[in-house]
Amino acid sequence: MLKATISTMITRYPTKKIYVGNVAIGGDAPISVQSMTYSRTADVAATIEQINRLHFAGCDIVRVAVPDEEDAHALKAIKEQISLPLVADIHFNYKLALIAAETVDCIRFNPGNIGEKSRIREIVKACQERRIPIRIGVNAGSLEKEFEQRYGQSAEGMVASAEYNIKFLEDLGFADIKVSLKASDVQRTVEAYRMLRPKNDYPFHLGVTEAGTIFHATIKSAIGLGTLLLEGIGDTMRVSITGELEEEIKVGRAILKDSGVAKEGPNIISCPTCGRIEADLVSAVAVIEERTKHIKKPLDLSVMGCVVNAIGEAKHADVAIAYGKGSGLIMVKGEVVARLNEDQLVDRFVEEVEKMAKEED
Repeated sequence: MLKATISTMITRYPTKKIYVGNVAIGGDAPISVQSMTYSRTADVAATIEQINRLHFAGCDIVRVAVPDEEDAHALKAIKEQISLPLVADIHFNYKLALIAAETVDCIRFNPGNIGEKSRIREIVKACQERRIPIRIGVNAGSLEKEFEQRYGQSAEGMVASAEYNIKFLEDLGFADIKVSLKASDVQRTVEAYRMLRPKNDYPFHLGVTEAGTIFHATIKSAIGLGTLLLEGIGDTMRVSITGELEEEIKVGRAILKDSGVAKEGPNIISCPTCGRIEADLVSAVAVIEERTKHIKKPLDLSVMGCVVNAIGEAKHADVAIAYGKGSGLIMVKGEVVARLNEDQLVDRFVEEVEKMAKEED
């Protein structure tokens, strides 16, 4: 019942489908998770090492900073040695976009610092020639002067900038566009995306920018991105974390799964710690998470520390443990399949999960 209820709650806004390399964005494509390297891009070996880390963590698209010509010219060597689609992040110097466009799968430019429109015209021409998309990356902290003077660093200013630049690209005959509207706080971010969404059908890249360390970034992103995803807004996303690359992907995937948008991998339901728990539940859940993390099939797994919640939750779980005092039950689809000593429960539980993961739907 839970899966059916979630799937009927979320209807994504219909958007145009574009491609970044071989990854589809928008339309009926799955929502993709992106990240960005922090190495100097001109350090080809270090950048490739980070991109490979992101690839194995489950990243779909990677972006790299291109602050100078050495970085721009390094893109060719990087692209030749990676499998992820590559996005060049351009600020200030439009000529770097022209070099990058010869190699990468997408150009992101910030309209607030790229300068006069003749420069954007050159970027568009380069992307048209290679048939690669452009992300209009609006940031609240770097709006064009005209919009900041009129609206301040507000959601209205972000939307005004996005609309102006979208029309500018459209007038040049360019429509392979995606848009981001990022602020460093949740409220402005959500307000801006909500405001712009009904006004066009271009895919949106979601993110709360400069979100902080993993603790705060996780919370801000879960609230902001989760809110938008539940409203059907968003086609690709990045969780911005001051920390290790893999954490961005881990949190991004968790937001997609726990919001009910993505149907992949185990959903582990475990009760909060309380005085009724009759086993080392914390350790058991940690072991189960580790031993089931490779599973791709969407499964609801229940791990309960006492009988109060266990039986009710187990009815809706694919596989469940109900701990008792020194022993417990293993249940599959609500039916008891084994009563075992406590030290046998996790192994049998994982065995049943593996078996179900291999079954055809």
